[in-house]
Amino acid sequence: MDRLKRLEAVQDVVLEISRISASCSDITDFLQSVHHAISRIMYAANFYVAIYDEMQNSLRFVYDVDEEDTFPDATQNFPLASPDASPTAWVILNRQPLFMTAADDEARELELKAWGEGTRAEYWMGHPLLDQQRRALGAMVIQIYDKNHSYTQEDQKLFGLIAGHVSTALQSMMNLDRLEQAVKQRTSMLEHQVEERRKAESLQRALYQIAELSVFASAEDRKFSRLHQILQELMEVPNFVVALFHEDTQEFSVEYFVDEIDEDMKGSRFPLGAGMTSYVVRKKQAQLIDQVKLNALISQGEIQVLGNLSTYSWIGAPLFADDRLYGVIIIQSYQPTLTYTQADLALIAFVANHVAAAFARIRADEEVRQAKLELEQKNQKLNLTLDTLKTAQAELVDQEKLASLGRLVAGVAHEINTPLGICVTATSHIVEELSLVKKDFSEGKLDEQGLTEFFNMLDQALRITTTNIQRGADLVKSFKQVAVDQSSESIREFDMRAYLEEILFSLQPKLKGKKFEVKLDCPVGIKMKTYPGAISQIITNLITNSLLHGFEGVEKGRILIQVNKDPDHDDTVLMTYLDNGKGMSSIELEKLFEPFYTTKRGNGGSGLGAHIVYNLVTGSLAGQVKASSEPGQGLQYKMKFPRQRTITINPD
Repeated sequence: MDRLKRLEAVQDVVLEISRISASCSDITDFLQSVHHAISRIMYAANFYVAIYDEMQNSLRFVYDVDEEDTFPDATQNFPLASPDASPTAWVILNRQPLFMTAADDEARELELKAWGEGTRAEYWMGHPLLDQQRRALGAMVIQIYDKNHSYTQEDQKLFGLIAGHVSTALQSMMNLDRLEQAVKQRTSMLEHQVEERRKAESLQRALYQIAELSVFASAEDRKFSRLHQILQELMEVPNFVVALFHEDTQEFSVEYFVDEIDEDMKGSRFPLGAGMTSYVVRKKQAQLIDQVKLNALISQGEIQVLGNLSTYSWIGAPLFADDRLYGVIIIQSYQPTLTYTQADLALIAFVANHVAAAFARIRADEEVRQAKLELEQKNQKLNLTLDTLKTAQAELVDQEKLASLGRLVAGVAHEINTPLGICVTATSHIVEELSLVKKDFSEGKLDEQGLTEFFNMLDQALRITTTNIQRGADLVKSFKQVAVDQSSESIREFDMRAYLEEILFSLQPKLKGKKFEVKLDCPVGIKMKTYPGAISQIITNLITNSLLHGFEGVEKGRILIQVNKDPDHDDTVLMTYLDNGKGMSSIELEKLFEPFYTTKRGNGGSGLGAHIVYNLVTGSLAGQVKASSEPGQGLQYKMKFPRQRTITINPD
């Protein structure tokens, strides 16, 4: 019956804790109710709950009742001790319950592992408070100092059961408390932001109006009155002066004047001297001067005041733009109730910058109008000169193309001369031998052996003649196609590899007798429909540049021409030209495609070879070209252009 009564009491405690957690929002009140409920089922004269802040690694005793020790204030946070120094920390960090007797505590002390300060309890029982993710919320501890009481195994289990219910309720309360605090902080922050935004909008609107004035101000209407009105919307400006500076006389003239005490000084002048205005000009920045600072500056000899000394607060801002003085803006207060602040100083400095910018713009407009007439006259002369230069450049480019074609003609002519010479020699030999055979035949001296020797000689001579005539014909055929392509600007279909072979064959005279290897890496079957003449001119110019510049002073070298279809775009061709010559510096490489740039001025370099290559790739072939090089590492061109060149016809 006692067992049944206790179980009913435990059930009542659990239900009471659930009921209290649903209706209570204050953690301290809730834990006090939990303490009273636990007291009905076990000895609980000493009971405390510690809340753990994982972010700060700190601990706070939110509820405590103890017969011996005094606990810190419930609002005080302090760092969590190590688990070896505090049983409470051990329970929280290990997230496991701990039951300890006085004998256990004494044994730890003998092993030099004492738990730290505090009165030793006969029985100490702590259980972690965990959330749904088993993260530590804190610890709930109950202890006994009186040897007449103890805790049983059943008490430990019941305490753990209650700790679980307390954990659930505590998590909800802590979340609600955090939410309320966050809402309060957010609300306060939003209210502050709204107020600041309202002030900022008013300030922004006024500053925009000031900036707008600086744009629309003119020499006839400088809009100082409107500027004064805008400033009065932001601050009290009962006294406002704008004075302009005249470089020729080193004087200020008052252009706008509003003052509570002094008479209207508009139109008057005063020199640049040692007064407050001149002090601001010397400092080249806005100054805030009160009576204390004014007296100090006077005693230091920085300024001399000739006018009214009754000012309580004075701000002066010079109108500087591009280190040129245009004037000053001055505001001041004669009342002790109106003193200007650093924020006011910043505002007046902003205004001064815009006013100075307006003056600079007005002055610049005058200078621009004056310079515009001179520029129009100069532009006419420059346009004529530019047209002349463009015409000359186009003529030079055409001349370079024709010169390249001429060099090709000369090379081919020289190359054809050899096989034709052999043919002439062979033919002359045949004629001579034929004359001898006729003579022997007429004299009856021609026998079978002589006739056989004549036939053998004739056969050999004819083979030599045929071979060299065919070689000459191949040269002429290649030259005809390449020459026609270079001299015309028409689109036709061709196989890329076959055409490149023709170009290289026509360029053999340039390479003859030199130890320069040209390797072509291009698969068969890349069908092109574009300007073949552009490709021929590109290859010719690149090889010519390699021979003239890249291989200067070099006995042998290699040139690689590599062509492939773009793996990402089948309708695009990638062509790489690479030599292993002396290369170029970064400075030379930057100027490579510029017209008339050459390192061989006066030694055969026109400075148009690479420029023509760039124009042909980007223009005729509608592609892209990039060059890369380092000294001693050769020169590489990477070109990319479409296989099918389309022409857009303008309907007009």
